[in-house]
Amino acid sequence: MKGVNLDQQNGYSEDNYTEKAKSNIKKYINGKCDIHFIPGGTQTNLIAITAFLRPHEACIAAKTGHIVDHETGALTPTLIKPILDYHHFEHMVKPKLVYISNSTEIGTVYTKNELKNLYEFCQNNNLYLYIDGARLGNAILASDVNLQDMYNYSDAFFIGGTKNGALLGEALIIKNLDIKDEIRYIIKQRGALIAKGRIMGIQFNELFKNNLYFELASHANKMANILTTELKKLGCKFLVDSPTNQIFPIIDNKIIENLLKEFDFYVWEKFDENSSVIRLVTSWATPVKEVYNFIEEYKNNIKKR
Repeated sequence: MKGVNLDQQNGYSEDNYTEKAKSNIKKYINGKCDIHFIPGGTQTNLIAITAFLRPHEACIAAKTGHIVDHETGALTPTLIKPILDYHHFEHMVKPKLVYISNSTEIGTVYTKNELKNLYEFCQNNNLYLYIDGARLGNAILASDVNLQDMYNYSDAFFIGGTKNGALLGEALIIKNLDIKDEIRYIIKQRGALIAKGRIMGIQFNELFKNNLYFELASHANKMANILTTELKKLGCKFLVDSPTNQIFPIIDNKIIENLLKEFDFYVWEKFDENSSVIRLVTSWATPVKEVYNFIEEYKNNIKKR
């Protein structure tokens, strides 16, 4: 890092490291695109949606969409059509952009065919399709979708770095070049055009060399899969069938209380009077040993009941 700091480069993501990172990402995408590195996912969503929408236009998302609360991936063409029919004149906001996440906030994924159908519906109804890819690596390794498909079936999406090993940073991939001329103005206005943008370029340059990005996501998914498989063997039920690194076991409240003394996790929601849904998230850095420690502790608590 010392050598990087002493290397004289242009600022504001116009350095050689950032350009090389863009080139590495473009090796996975056959087609014209504009790439920008943004410090975080919230800023990326804000910037992309702002760029696509005029003041009177609105975004369509699931009621629990991440830009509102939590994204559940519930959007399909049949769910979008009634919204378009209802918002039909100038006394309401005009629906213009559809927002989804892949993977979703509950760990589920879109298939290639689902993305294709959604994108074609948006194209036929003069809508943009924007995809939040905070956990895109996990989604790709758990489905039949790749980066080329993400490009083919969206107007823009982002590749999440922060949740897949990077210190910070997301790569916004814009296929619809109508917003190209204005996007850096919006990035600047939203406080995301950082002087030392090279810090994101350097990270994405490394992530997209030698398949590292997908190796990190693969490890996270594998750790979650071990948890799912072993917990099911012990009779544990799940809220959803998630193939990625977020899983949602349904556990007795007393056992949750005991597990929280040893492990840090989030209680997602109440399931019934005696049990709740918890959220377990594995990462690129989750040790196998810790996964089995959790399983063993859960097993011991079942035996005590």
